[in-house]
Amino acid sequence: MVLVTSVFFLLFARSKKTTDRLFIYYICEPILSDPIYSMSRKVRVAIAGVGNCASALIQGIHYYTEHSSDAVGLTAYSLGGIVPGDIEFVAAFDVTEGKVGKDLSEAIFAEPNNTPTIIDGLDKLDVRVEKGSVMDGLGRHYLEKVKVSDAPDADVAGILKDSGAEILLNYLPVGSRLATQFYAEQCLETRQVSFINAIPVFIASAAKWQQSFEGRGLVCAGDDVMSQLGATVVHKSLVKLFVDRGVKIDDTYQLNVGGDMDFYNMLDEDRLEDKRISKTSAVQAMAPYPIPTRIGPSDYVGFLNNDKICYLSIRGKYFGKIPVELDLKLKVVDAYNSAGVMIDAIRGAKLAMDRNVSGPLESVSAYCFKHPPIQMHYLDAKEKFLEFVEGKRER
Repeated sequence: MVLVTSVFFLLFARSKKTTDRLFIYYICEPILSDPIYSMSRKVRVAIAGVGNCASALIQGIHYYTEHSSDAVGLTAYSLGGIVPGDIEFVAAFDVTEGKVGKDLSEAIFAEPNNTPTIIDGLDKLDVRVEKGSVMDGLGRHYLEKVKVSDAPDADVAGILKDSGAEILLNYLPVGSRLATQFYAEQCLETRQVSFINAIPVFIASAAKWQQSFEGRGLVCAGDDVMSQLGATVVHKSLVKLFVDRGVKIDDTYQLNVGGDMDFYNMLDEDRLEDKRISKTSAVQAMAPYPIPTRIGPSDYVGFLNNDKICYLSIRGKYFGKIPVELDLKLKVVDAYNSAGVMIDAIRGAKLAMDRNVSGPLESVSAYCFKHPPIQMHYLDAKEKFLEFVEGKRER
């Protein structure tokens, strides 16, 4: 028997012509308490790209392992019986000289990584960072800051199989189309490793790849991780609010600046096509009519380090065609803003695998990513994600 406990914030609205109406505003913390789910359920994870996001994820998992009573930033501490400490890293791939050959516990702190440290220390993980294939993984600007390792390229599929990895997280730099496809193909070759795509290259949202993973009995989720409270989720939520409140949106823009290697890499405009598509489609899907929109990275500001600043504007008209304008500034530490979301994506993928589900995970992808197979409003996506966790939805 599966017991689900939830916390509800309830809002009552009364009308002269109707009886009381009850609206469920928010649902949180599903807990599956079946004995099967209450035991430890380890998830063996490999990482491609040991950058700031990988660092924040690994640090965060160790933080929540040490602070099990503190679930701030997580959908729930236990999700489907899986807690953050159940996630184990078993393989890692990078191409830079400062990271290849090091233990993963050291590589996450190697330059040019510059996200803040939230743990006092990290024990050796006994995971050696192996040399991946460069392909298009490093752009012209990125190569100004790092040196490619001269180690031979590793047998990625072989390492994934030998490590017992169940899931590969793709954290490569924006614009790494060929390299992302390469890692997806390596997962397919193993016939045992599912794929979570955190960057804006279209895998989980592309029919060809969906069919390939389903045909091998593997899961795929993505694409392009959506931060916990980042520019995209705020922007799409505000656009939906404007539309729902009857405001006709005339135009909108979102400009982002940051000081990490992600932003330095994105100075190469030719690497941004998929990024702009991913972010723009997520916002435009919230309106039933086309909106003139400009979204994307705007500049690199080195002294911001891993801070990201978003400037967002929405202009429109409400009653009587009176103009209304919203201008917003959002500042976040970029890498940690997506770490909790990735913990949820990993746990969702593991639940699907345990249930013998294969192919694209629609609810997980809609909740955790900007360019999923099916776009949903945030609250709808969260509701469907929790239904999936509870076993009420197949995917």
